[in-house]
Amino acid sequence: MAGPYGAMGRYRRRVGDRRFLHSRPVRLTVLGANGTYPTPGRPASGYLVESQGAVVWLDAGPGTFPAALARGVPERVAALVLSHVHADHCSDVLALLNFLRYGPRPRDPLPLLAPEGVVDRLAAFAGAGPDHDFFGVFDVRVVDAGDEATFGHLTITFGAAVHPVPAVCAAVSDGARRIVYSGDTGPGGDLPRLAARAELLLCEATYQGEPGENRYPYHLHAAEAGALARDAAVDRLVLTHIAPTLDTDISAAEAAATFGRPVEIAAPGAEIDV
Repeated sequence: MAGPYGAMGRYRRRVGDRRFLHSRPVRLTVLGANGTYPTPGRPASGYLVESQGAVVWLDAGPGTFPAALARGVPERVAALVLSHVHADHCSDVLALLNFLRYGPRPRDPLPLLAPEGVVDRLAAFAGAGPDHDFFGVFDVRVVDAGDEATFGHLTITFGAAVHPVPAVCAAVSDGARRIVYSGDTGPGGDLPRLAARAELLLCEATYQGEPGENRYPYHLHAAEAGALARDAAVDRLVLTHIAPTLDTDISAAEAAATFGRPVEIAAPGAEIDV
């Protein structure tokens, strides 16, 4: 699937080196990272990827809209990607809808990319029939594994996630560097392939400890996230979607033990350049 916002940027890579000959990084900004539900000061899942003025917003869980508004994101974002329909990843689309409908500065329809069924559920909650503002505010595009879309200098490639509803993981690239986002997923799917040799993997780690025979198959344990990052030979691993009741230091330690290197924790407001 092609997007309307132009071609990918061109960069040169040093042979045998993971450094790049340019001065403008690709930036990941964490709006929120809680798994399952927000807590005071900690929104649920939401992230920005930005390069040379192009901004892609990944997931809009509860609490992420005001965090995005504080950064002026709704007026300058090129696309919004929703990984799946669960409320902790998409409910703030409804707040964004009203901002774009009634806010101070009109803008062109915002591309909203999501798997099958996500927009139907959100539109139904908003009471949106075919002529509703929902479909004037958003330029809705259904995506699936293997689809791509380009916005400015950023290209998004989608893969299948392992979850009980239609769900995607995504790689966002400026043509030289990639940030890969797991969305919600259990082991398998396309995440290992998308993550191969990525500069940064933003990976869910909902649980801690050994998975065990009766493990829930639709989320990852921290040690599994570390092993996935190790096998994919990624440069940096950032854990997200950790259950709010868990100690994130333990998650980082468990992931680091299998990754073989230090592991970072996504925290609201963090900005990470690659």
